[in-house]
Amino acid sequence: MPPEPYSFSARALLFDMDGTLVDSHEVVEAAWRDISERLGLDFDALLKVIHGVRAEDTLRRWAPPGTDLEAVAAELAEYEIREARRTRALPGAVAFLDAMPLSAHALVTSATLPLAVARMKGAGIRLPQLVVTAEDALRGKPAPDVYLLAAELLGVDPADAVVFEDAEAGIQAGLAAGMRVIVVGKHRSDATVGLPRIRGYDGATVETREDGTLRVTLQPAEQEEPDEPGEKDGEGR
Repeated sequence: MPPEPYSFSARALLFDMDGTLVDSHEVVEAAWRDISERLGLDFDALLKVIHGVRAEDTLRRWAPPGTDLEAVAAELAEYEIREARRTRALPGAVAFLDAMPLSAHALVTSATLPLAVARMKGAGIRLPQLVVTAEDALRGKPAPDVYLLAAELLGVDPADAVVFEDAEAGIQAGLAAGMRVIVVGKHRSDATVGLPRIRGYDGATVETREDGTLRVTLQPAEQEEPDEPGEKDGEGR
């Protein structure tokens, strides 16, 4: 039998972008494969660690000494913005976000603002009033800074916010911020044990109550499956 719907109340929903709201893995992988070849990096190894992490942070750890990190990151962003039309919304994501007030949710991504705008437009998803990006905090995911900032700007307590994330770095960030976390997709780790999990937003509903709280009902995933190589999406990386 399929699992029972999962319902909860919250004052704000905070969404990661790549792999959580949109599918951009083809563009991400193409961009990083080219960079890996030119910098002499192990692409397969790199692909396992880029998800949910700012491009600059990944390059800082992996690029050879003397690499112009800002120039390479800018090149990545330029390519990904140019190819943003290939981005696709996850099933049900457009209708789910359209059903809630723009002020009741936020986009919290490790992508830059221009890339986030391009990707959301490419996927046909409207932007919320609040977008928190890679440039808005000193520390990127897995540090909790971006999620704490989003809650502060929305005027909600972290305990009243729910994070939707697909990648380890983002899941850790949401938990470290003291927020409830919904796992989107197949990623599994010690951090995901016991967390609700969905595959997409088909069948998801949201009701805005008179006091401004959201009542959300999701259709949980029927089973957990391990990731397969190349299935996950990076944060525009």
